[in-house]
Amino acid sequence: GLVNQREVGVHTHSFSTALRSALREDPDVVLVGEMRDLETIALALEVAQTGHLVFATLHTTSAVGTIERIVGMFDSEKQAQIRDSLADVLLGVVSQTLLRRIGGGRIGAYEVMMSSPAIANLIREMKTVQITSYLSAGRSQGNQSLEDDLNSLVMKKLVAPEEAKRKSLSPGQILG
Repeated sequence: GLVNQREVGVHTHSFSTALRSALREDPDVVLVGEMRDLETIALALEVAQTGHLVFATLHTTSAVGTIERIVGMFDSEKQAQIRDSLADVLLGVVSQTLLRRIGGGRIGAYEVMMSSPAIANLIREMKTVQITSYLSAGRSQGNQSLEDDLNSLVMKKLVAPEEAKRKSLSPGQILG
């Protein structure tokens, strides 16, 4: 396939300008390097609602944090609509946390949330905190909690328990 890249500051003045320009070319997939502001997030959601596959990055530490950051960027009167939109178009969230590896270097721990009707309902109903319990229980759908991956790294002796606890959102769930 054909790849067209736009770099802010070189080819365009802003993410939102680049995104609008990209849509005129009828792409199959859109990659947003980072969703930094309200306009970019709103446009990314709009593009996804038109049936395009959108990949985007956001600096958050968890699937729940990602959803809450996106919704929280909007005024309170628009948040219910944004939750509905996000529930409709979100396919998944992968969060990466880097840890110090035993013996040197870094290693990633990952939280994976694949959307489902149950998760979509939790997003719509402002019950995103409950998503975390679906991650461990929903392994067959491809889900994985950060704590499950941290524990796996500890059991494989790739990461010290103290390091895993330091990076965990729920340190009490970490082995060792």
